[in-house]
Amino acid sequence: MIEKIKEKKIKKEEVKKPKLTAKAEDFEINIEEMAKAGVSFGHQTSRLHPKMEPYVCGIKNTTHIIDLEKTAENFKKALEYIQKIVSEGKVLLLVGTKIPIKELVKKTAEECGIPYVKERWIGGTFTNFETIKKRIEYYKEIERKKVEGELEKYTKKERMEMEKELIGFETKFGGIKNMGKLPEAIFVLDMKKDNIAVKEARIKGVKIVGIVDTNVDPGLADFPIPANDDSVNSIKYILNKTKDAIIKVKK
Repeated sequence: MIEKIKEKKIKKEEVKKPKLTAKAEDFEINIEEMAKAGVSFGHQTSRLHPKMEPYVCGIKNTTHIIDLEKTAENFKKALEYIQKIVSEGKVLLLVGTKIPIKELVKKTAEECGIPYVKERWIGGTFTNFETIKKRIEYYKEIERKKVEGELEKYTKKERMEMEKELIGFETKFGGIKNMGKLPEAIFVLDMKKDNIAVKEARIKGVKIVGIVDTNVDPGLADFPIPANDDSVNSIKYILNKTKDAIIKVKK
């Protein structure tokens, strides 16, 4: 494998540039726009996952360059699948827990009307869903009591404890509190960081749409999208196209 990678290495000026003519017309996926957003930048050559080699088209300054032609093709398939399940009234869960993208994840999910996880993935969210659901029901009951003024009948100490619980519950479950059942699919923005979510989804048969950087096994996702998962601009481009696709079928 090392020899193969070395054979692929070429000088900076000889890096194969993605063609700028191909588009996934239905979703206006433009390779030039993806290049500007930094979607094509992978990880250092030493971190290449062997199964990502077909998605790499060159090397620049020891960093692998992702073939955006293949990104566009895979992204289109992922968006077609997302539109299909959303149009059927099925649930897509958005997961992105990296600090720079947390609020972007929340904003996108709320605009699309889908559940999300932007903080740490709670182990058992899928594999022990019934227990998680009971915790969410308790959380929603405290929230209801607060809104309706019922907390006033408790002592000051009890109210403070409940307020503290609410903050913790909001952090853990705020994005999924209205998700009454397991989703049909999960969209993971970093397959490495949120590997527990990926593992649980595979165990429970939940379909996985995932951004796969050059250090990730693309076989872990049902719909892999080869792309830079470290750049905020790259994630933003992908989320904006996803949001447009979802809103389009919801109208």
